[in-house]
Amino acid sequence: MLKRVLTYASFVRLSHSVFALPFALTGALLAARHVPLTWARVAWIVAAMVAARSAAMGFNRIVDAHFDGLNPRTAGRELPAGRMSRREAVAFVTVASAVFVASAWALGPLCFALSPAALAIVFWYSLAKRFTWSTQAFLGLAMAVAPMGGWLAAGGGKGVEPWLLALAIGTWVGGFDVLYACQDVEFDRRHGLRSIPQRFGVPASLHISRALHVVTVACLTTLAWVVPLGTIYLAGVGGVAALLVYEQSLVSATDLSRVKFAFDLNGYVGILYFLTTAASIYVH
Repeated sequence: MLKRVLTYASFVRLSHSVFALPFALTGALLAARHVPLTWARVAWIVAAMVAARSAAMGFNRIVDAHFDGLNPRTAGRELPAGRMSRREAVAFVTVASAVFVASAWALGPLCFALSPAALAIVFWYSLAKRFTWSTQAFLGLAMAVAPMGGWLAAGGGKGVEPWLLALAIGTWVGGFDVLYACQDVEFDRRHGLRSIPQRFGVPASLHISRALHVVTVACLTTLAWVVPLGTIYLAGVGGVAALLVYEQSLVSATDLSRVKFAFDLNGYVGILYFLTTAASIYVH
């Protein structure tokens, strides 16, 4: 039983929920400055985020199973390696999608009404590489839904805060996914798959990734004056900027050997940002 649970968790890379979840919770915290936020609502937000991300990742694994089996880097994943059947994967995605919609219903009529659109956005990323080189932009869009969803789920009204957060997470995720996609440039070209590195080459893509991360830091910094959030928050943004600079320093056009390590660093970005934002809000 435990082995199957671990297989499912690996199938959707459950640990990678730390990318979007902290930003969804940050959106909720910013909204909570104006409306009360209960622990029950926080629990439903967490359930919705984990379920949506799991459904999206599972869908990605299903539609990419053929290409994953051909790529030596991904051939060991659960579907091409035979550790999970396609029927199991489809059932998992169906259940995760249902949990997301049910969680959205618990969060209110607006969240419930928007839930099909949210699923459509996160599913589309998995298909985008077949049609457009701007694949990473669509992943950024899919992840940008997180802070907007957190804001709405907590009862936030009109405000620029969730838009700044959405742009920040969208450019952050798009930036590190550009780095990640640099590993598969030759494979993508041979098999007709599209991405920013496949379209512009690795050297130009590294510049694009760095420019996107500059926008990320600029958006997070701007938020400090919009709210305002104070010095604890700015220290957190400084920490995020330092992590992104270090991440970028690990990758060059002539050495992609540390892309995986650079990618994994992003798990600390969301956690650091959420904790320092929460501290700033509650200290104030």
